Amino acid sequence: MSEPAESFTDEEYAFLRHVRFGELPARVRPEDLTGSVETETPPDRPDPVGGESEWHLRAGGHAGWT
Repeated sequence: MSEPAESFTDEEYAFLRHVRFGELPARVRPEDLTGSVETETPPDRPDPVGGESEWHLRAGGHAGWT
């Protein structure tokens, strides 16, 4: 049979967490927070300049020919 698992105390677990993760960062104070503004989602890609085939050339793709 196997040996029984060793159980740690709360203080030992706290020490192991500190060794693994280090110190926590300082709390962010409410006066240091900034507000956010909702914006519209940008389009998937910009409008082609000079036509669709030129856009494909600039993007490194092909213009639909096989």
